[in-house]
Amino acid sequence: MRSRRFSAVDWAALATVLLLALCAAVPAWLAPYAPLEVAPAQAFLPPSAAHPFGTDDSGRDVLSRAIFGARDSLTIGLAATVLGLAAGTALGAVAGGSRGRALAPLRAVADRVIEALFSFPGMLIALLLIAVRGPGIASVIVAVAISTAPGYARMVRGGVRQSLGSGQVEAARLQGDGAWRIWARHVLPRALRPVFVLATLGVGHAVVLAAALGFLGLGSPPPAPEWGAMLNAGRPYLTKAWWLTFFPGLAILAVGIATTLVGRAFERERRFR
Repeated sequence: MRSRRFSAVDWAALATVLLLALCAAVPAWLAPYAPLEVAPAQAFLPPSAAHPFGTDDSGRDVLSRAIFGARDSLTIGLAATVLGLAAGTALGAVAGGSRGRALAPLRAVADRVIEALFSFPGMLIALLLIAVRGPGIASVIVAVAISTAPGYARMVRGGVRQSLGSGQVEAARLQGDGAWRIWARHVLPRALRPVFVLATLGVGHAVVLAAALGFLGLGSPPPAPEWGAMLNAGRPYLTKAWWLTFFPGLAILAVGIATTLVGRAFERERRFR
């Protein structure tokens, strides 16, 4: 069956992701002003040609801060996704592949851990971990990673169990392949293929969750240009300066929608191959 091509919406989403990645990689090339440059005389200027996103209560350019904020937000999202994927893969592999009477307790423990973590809302897990570790970027990354790991673990567990019962694995065993070779060549590649697509969707979810923690004041300390913190800083001025919350919120929304569309497009491509 032929693979479906990306639609115009998918290409627009991919272009948005690439633009945000460029903002995170080289923000100084794109930002018209320094993100922490204070100009009290220019406070609360509405969007204009000089300041397309307006200025905040300290006269800082909101566009420049939003561009520089992409670095913290996307770094947190990517790092948390990689860490959560690694933790979920390890936990899911143990839960799905611990066969035999001797390993049954290990499998049971891994199953209970996955289900226990999955039963709690991700935000609650993140808040509990930050309460223990304290606020900061490192704490947000760990908190978001652990809150997203159960989803990856459940998918890996199902993929591992399905792969271990496949004809390819049985044929490899009959040929005398060892356990490590079977896992490396047959089990993990099949189990992880759909998980990597899910991880594409997970980046947007991690960015939104990290922004929510930043909005609560648990992320980057002020005056760091982080999108969630910018939302919180603009909240008292919603009726006076709407642009302080609109544009950071728009950036968060763009990441969530764009990564979701790209992830679904890759999933369609994988299914039609």
